Amino acid sequence: MLCLGIESTAHTFGISIVNDKGKKVLSNIISAYKTKTGGIVPSRVADHHVEAVKPVLRRALDQARIKPDEIDLVAFSQGPGIGHTLRIGAGLGRSLAILLGKPLIGVNHCIAHLEVGRFLTKADDPVLLYVSGANTQVIAYEAGRYRVFGETLDLGVGNFLDSFARQLGLGFPGGPRVEAFARKSTKYIKLPYSVKGMDISLGGLDTNLKQKIKSGKYSKSDLCFSVQETVFAMLVEVAERAMAHTGKNELLLGGGVACNKRLQEMCRVMTKERGGKTFILPNEFLVDNAAMIAITGLEMYKAGMSTNLKDAGIKPYERTDDVKVEWR
Repeated sequence: MLCLGIESTAHTFGISIVNDKGKKVLSNIISAYKTKTGGIVPSRVADHHVEAVKPVLRRALDQARIKPDEIDLVAFSQGPGIGHTLRIGAGLGRSLAILLGKPLIGVNHCIAHLEVGRFLTKADDPVLLYVSGANTQVIAYEAGRYRVFGETLDLGVGNFLDSFARQLGLGFPGGPRVEAFARKSTKYIKLPYSVKGMDISLGGLDTNLKQKIKSGKYSKSDLCFSVQETVFAMLVEVAERAMAHTGKNELLLGGGVACNKRLQEMCRVMTKERGGKTFILPNEFLVDNAAMIAITGLEMYKAGMSTNLKDAGIKPYERTDDVKVEWR
């Protein structure tokens, strides 16, 4: 079965073709909105996505070497995300389903980050450390749903890093630039460390960093190094707690921030000490991408799930644990 997946929750517009036979990703094309200064302006990102639809769709079909009428299923990211951008993907999904006469299925973006890992790695029942722009959650399957065992109380770690990078004048997206500067230092500056039970908070740290940057007393490299060491330690702590609570010994990383090599290293050390294992996908499947939407759509459809056109709107605020997981 061939599924065409569409991703449009935030700054990335993507289309992928996945064949469930042999678990093959035939194409996974993305076009990401970037700026040298500032951050995301929803209306501008939506304009970017509209312009990207035709070339990305053409490239996805060409790379997969298939024609549109060979598609068996259309899946799209229904939420959570930015309303302006979600509408572009949802509109394309409905249009293709009608044009091709194929079933349509709306996919939860957060769950898709976990399902792509189960599909493409040997992870069986992992805890997911999901770290992206607006989303920071520790997720695991239990009692018919993907439960959130810990999350941010304010800023998502990706948005926090973008904000920090803007304050330093590093541009958007900020995560890769912060990582590059962090490699130039080993000097740790004491920063607020805020873990509250199974949750983390980054708002106080963000304020503290604004004050430090304004003072001019600290180098960019030292600040970037210290931010990574502090925030990633917080993430690893709550992930380890979730593994202990659930009795699971597999950790799967998902989300754009999971591309960070230092975070990957810290997770591997933690799981090794616990006798467990960390699973890390190639970067193209960690960042927002359409392959994960297609993969999750296939799993849902094979379990008898589908989305009526009248119900194929967007769900910008849908939580991970709102979705009943009927395919497991």
